[in-house]
Amino acid sequence: MPTIDKTIDHRTLRRLVDAGTHVGAEVVAGADGWGVVINYGRASQTLAATRGTPRTWRQFETLASYLRDLGIVEYRVNAAAFDPVARAKSAPDRRSITASERMRHAHEAAAYDTWFRGQVQASIDDPRPSMSDDQARTHTAARRQALLRKTGTKPAGRAVSKAAR
Repeated sequence: MPTIDKTIDHRTLRRLVDAGTHVGAEVVAGADGWGVVINYGRASQTLAATRGTPRTWRQFETLASYLRDLGIVEYRVNAAAFDPVARAKSAPDRRSITASERMRHAHEAAAYDTWFRGQVQASIDDPRPSMSDDQARTHTAARRQALLRKTGTKPAGRAVSKAAR
């Protein structure tokens, strides 16, 4: 992508388009994806991400949808640096994960989230009085010592908590 010192963010670009300013765009291929140079008046600015770095899209179609949603439907495309072979090698191999595996992972994540939120809510709803950290450590150390005495084993060189000292 061409290096341009000035950048423009999404919010400013949206304001320009909404104000009816004639905005031109050039979509430029780069090593890490597709970027956009915005031209209006005599200014040329690279569209920037939130952190000020040039915003890039891995898929051209996603970028085209972004521009269309803004109201920019005509633009130039500079594909001089486009190398699909290099891009395919640098991209994570998501094709090796099937759609059903991705769906299973999504369901597992949702189930874990539901379980975790339930645990947090159960803790909040628990009528027993809360314990301080020192009380919890003392209680846990006492239970551990009782279990070790019951089984007749020695502690396995673990770090001893402040409460158990």
